[in-house]
Parts: sequence; structure tokens; C-alpha cells
Amino acid sequence: MKSSSLNTPASNPLNTSSELPKLPVWQPFRGPFERWPHLTDLLIALLMFLLTLLMWSRDEAREVLAMQNLGDVIAFQCAFIGSFALLWRRTHPWQVQAVILGATILLELGLPADGIVAMAVSLYSLGRYEANTRASFIGVIATLVFVAIDQGIPVQPTAAGTVTVMLVWALWYIGRRLRFRGEYLRLLEERAEYLERERNAESERAVAAERTRIAREMHDVVAHQVSLMTVQAGAARAISRNNPQAASEAMASVEAAGRQAMTEMRHLLGVLRPASSDTALTPQPGLNDLPVLIEKVRQVLSEVDYETHGTLENVPTSVALTAYRIVQESLTNVIKHVGAAARVQVSLRVDHETLVIRVADDGNTTGDRPMVETTIDEQPGGGHGIAGMRERAELLGGHLYAGAVDGGGFEVYAQLPTGMVKT
Repeated sequence: MKSSSLNTPASNPLNTSSELPKLPVWQPFRGPFERWPHLTDLLIALLMFLLTLLMWSRDEAREVLAMQNLGDVIAFQCAFIGSFALLWRRTHPWQVQAVILGATILLELGLPADGIVAMAVSLYSLGRYEANTRASFIGVIATLVFVAIDQGIPVQPTAAGTVTVMLVWALWYIGRRLRFRGEYLRLLEERAEYLERERNAESERAVAAERTRIAREMHDVVAHQVSLMTVQAGAARAISRNNPQAASEAMASVEAAGRQAMTEMRHLLGVLRPASSDTALTPQPGLNDLPVLIEKVRQVLSEVDYETHGTLENVPTSVALTAYRIVQESLTNVIKHVGAAARVQVSLRVDHETLVIRVADDGNTTGDRPMVETTIDEQPGGGHGIAGMRERAELLGGHLYAGAVDGGGFEVYAQLPTGMVKT
């Protein structure tokens, strides 16, 4: 499996959208009705009041404007209150409609004046701004009943009366339809914001997962080489006086391990920077690279037995990489916790579409070694030892066990499915 997918900017989750130029967000045109709603309502109320007075001055009720008696004063106040009640038409639509309807009924029944022009705006506002559907329906039905009775439709239907009733219904219905459209656009906007938040959260999760994967890879490929370098450097220091030639060979091995560690680190860190067109692509290690790994470990440990059973050539690439990392990490733990005196058995077996991996040591050590799963991955800040191996196995649908065995020693046992894994 090539690592070319790691070096392409499109597949690298670390290239987040924060690095891209932000596009301007489209904003709908906001007219004066939305920019200055209070001033708009005041102007509408004043216009409705003036239109009401103008309507009264054109019919037989023009004497009302002369303000000659108490009835004229009350009619004038009804027109004033009904018109300027529109100042609250956005926040209290059904209450405003009730005030205007009551003032109109009072004018029609007890005072020598016609209705209030503000009724048209109030009906529209009742449909547009009333959130309670029941209150909105009650308000418009009450208005329809009053208009129908006032026009005499139940007794003698006329074309003018029918048009008036239909106009009342049309004003309310237009406002209601605009409210539904506004609610629909609001829901679309909320959904777009929710999807945007989910996309950002998914990007953050992808970045975190990529960082964890890179850290796990870094631990697997570097810790092994550093452990070999530490043991070989200690051996070179111990024999430097008595056997300078052997010490020189050990230091040469340290140098080779360090160079290989630097090469692998450089390869992994390449995913953190934009890939160039001439970036060299190297294959990931697999089961064919295990013999080379075992030979390197044999230069440090006293005895390493390696055996395979079954056909390993048909193992998928992803399973082969995981198996290599598990063996590498297990041997690294032996070098760190047991030392050069340990004897290790490494076995791989393909059985019924399952790759079985077993790495066990005899526990022959002179130092203190934890015989339970208390590796660096349980330390504060998190590590990538046994937890990383188990995560790799579970990612492929397998499982891994690591712990002490009877009679001393430590064992790593893993089963990886090979039949349903796609390379």
C-alpha cells in the first residue's frame, strides 16, 4: 500500500478550511420596513389616522370633525386609539386587532361615523405576526362575522358586501402566507447553520483522528529504533575498554538505526506539510519486511525465534501493515522492559481467513518490569503502546490481548481477519 494518499492536500484532514479564503455571505436586501420597524409603524399609524379623518370628511359624518359634542369627541378618540394601536402590531397582533375591531363596532353602532382604515393593516398584521394559530383564526373570523353583518349579507347579499368580506379574508391570508414563508426560510437558515456546525465539528474530529494516527505511527516506527540505539549504545560503553572493535561495530549499528529512524520520521512528518510534485513515495512495511526487523532485533536480544505457518502472500496490505506494527511494538516493549537477556518467540499463522500473531518472551530480566498492561499509553497525556496495537486490531475487525503469562513472561496475542478486509 503506497503512502501517496497521505501526501495529497485534498486527502489530508490537517488542511482545514480555515486556511481557505472566506467567501462573502449573501445577505438579502433589507428595506426600510426591516431597518427601522418602529419608525415605520409610527408612520403607518399616522397615515391610517389621517386617511380615516379624510374618509370621514367625504361622507355624511363630516360633522364629527367639528367636535361639537361628546359623541364627536369619543369618535375622534376611537379613530386615534385604533390607528395608533398599530404601534404594537408586531408584538401584540391579536390584541391590536381586538382594539381596532372594538373601536369600529363602537363607531358603527353608537356614533355617527364610519369605520377605521387601520383595520386593513391590522388584519394583515394578525396573519403575519401572530404565532398562535388559534388566536389568529378567532380574530379573523370575528372580523368576518362583523363585516358580514354590517354589510347585511345574511339578510340581503350584495356584490359590494361580498367583495368587502373577501377583501378582509384576503388581507389576513396574505399576511399568513408571508408568515409561513418567513418560517420556512428561517428553518432553512437554521438547518444551514446546523449543517455548517456539523461540518466544522466533523473537520475537527478528522483533524484529531489524523493527529492520533500520525502520533501512533511515529511511536511505532521511532520507539523501536530508539530502543535498539539505547541498548546498543549501553553495550558499546560497557565493552569499549576491553573490546574496542566490538564497541565500534555497536556504535555503527547505533548510527544505522538513527539514520533509519530519521528517514522514517521525515517520511511521517511529510504529511504535515504540502506535498510537492517530486516527493518520493515509499511503500509501507509489510510481512515481507519482518525478517529484516527480526535480524535487527537479534543484534540486541539473546535469542529471537521467528516462524510462520500458512501462506502469507495473500494477506491484504492493510492487515500486513498492522501485523508488522504489532510485532515491531511488541519487540520494542521487550527491549525496553526486559533487556538483552530476554528470549522471544514470534509466530504468525494464517488459519481460516484469520492471521494469528503471537509475540511472547520468557521474562528473563534483571530489572523491574511491569507484568500487567501498565504501559506508557496509560500514563498522563496518553501514549501509543498496547493501546495503539489494540486500536489497530479493532479497526480491522480483530482483537488483541496483551498481558502476563503463567510461569513468567509477557505475551501479545492478536487475531486479524483477512477474508473481508479490502486493500
